[in-house]
Amino acid sequence: MMDVSRRSFIKGAVATAAVAGLTPEAYAARWFGGTPKRVPKGQDMRIVCVGCAGKGESDIHGAVSAGAKVVGLCDVDRVRLGNAINRYPGAKIYKDYRKMFEDLGDEFDGVTISTPDHMHFPIAMLAMQMGKHIYVQKPCAHTIEEARLMQMAAAKYGVSTIMGNQGHATDATRRIYAWIRNGCIGNVREVHLYSDRPIWAQKTPWPATAPVPPTLDWNLWLGTAPWRPYPKGGMHFKWRGYWDFGCGAIGDMGCHIMDGAFWALDLRDPLWVEAESDAPDADTTPTWSIVTYFFPANSWRPPVKMVWYDGRRPVPRPADLEPGRNLPQGNGQVFYGSNGNLMAGCYGESPRIFPEKRMKKVGRPRYMPPSAPDQNPHKEWVESCKEGGTPCGSNLVDYATKLTETALLGNLAIRCHRRIYWDAKTLTCIGDPEATKFVRCAYRVY
Repeated sequence: MMDVSRRSFIKGAVATAAVAGLTPEAYAARWFGGTPKRVPKGQDMRIVCVGCAGKGESDIHGAVSAGAKVVGLCDVDRVRLGNAINRYPGAKIYKDYRKMFEDLGDEFDGVTISTPDHMHFPIAMLAMQMGKHIYVQKPCAHTIEEARLMQMAAAKYGVSTIMGNQGHATDATRRIYAWIRNGCIGNVREVHLYSDRPIWAQKTPWPATAPVPPTLDWNLWLGTAPWRPYPKGGMHFKWRGYWDFGCGAIGDMGCHIMDGAFWALDLRDPLWVEAESDAPDADTTPTWSIVTYFFPANSWRPPVKMVWYDGRRPVPRPADLEPGRNLPQGNGQVFYGSNGNLMAGCYGESPRIFPEKRMKKVGRPRYMPPSAPDQNPHKEWVESCKEGGTPCGSNLVDYATKLTETALLGNLAIRCHRRIYWDAKTLTCIGDPEATKFVRCAYRVY
């Protein structure tokens, strides 16, 4: 049975969420201080799951395959609960995560969060405040300020956390790290990253209003986002194209494709970011963009320029790439060093130094950082939640939130359509209060 203080906290948090214009600080100010409980070795981790279809379904299956037991399932659309209900018949069913957390507070250890981007923060914050471990999809937050507050909460409560950028758990990404840190391609001064996203409709006006399907709670789907009438055709696989719910192409793929460069080159806190794209739109994300980040030198490497291309913008072909060879199709990474270059796929897969003569000379890296269990991020998370577990590589305290901040800075530059000079300490755009407004958002009554 949930103790009275915890039950009162959850009800208080829900009531606070019903205040018009609620800010991220208001969530943070209501920190409860729940104590995380490690799962005893030899016992199954008990999880509840918010978002149960699509990526949610694969996250649930991944956690269960790693030894977790599902005790609660939550989705705002009954239809999208179907497969999960059949696969986990003993789980209790909900449409509101707050009610599930209240009812099952002492009956679960962690939560998978596989919702549209705008709901990652409120769900994750409430879970961490209760002392629950979290597996949250990428990007872990919808705004830069949310990411920073989630970093603070994860540190405060000591819960085990991971963001779903699964490439970070692979030996392929570790090989990229090792080759760069061992100086195998010399000093890296420029990185090009590219994506074939968007593969959904973008810069599309809000569709005509339609009746809400009887299986869907549209108010709960909107959650903290501003109210809109239900659109004809729904929002499935369309929400990423609207700023109120998603983060566009960078939000979908940035935390995957930027991961190798961010980790290997320690690309924290750029000095400035600028973007070009089709005309900026207050409501919808662009159909293409090219975003340039400039990172200052640190103690071991020179300054680095990182360029992001999406919407199938042409990526410059490296001069040292031999005739007949091509960069990875669709999504990929290219590192330009003073003594060779490196390319890899979206998740770091198939990393290769080029030209080939340089690859043959370098061979396998001498040092590799530790691997996650079986290169499986779900197992990495489940194991981290147990007694004696160690933090996940892409945890929210010292990695995933900073990677998310970096990715979302690109969106800030896109929305402003000008160069942004960034002060990471204060989360402000230097001398640009209009741009700083995009660092945060307010929340709707729901």
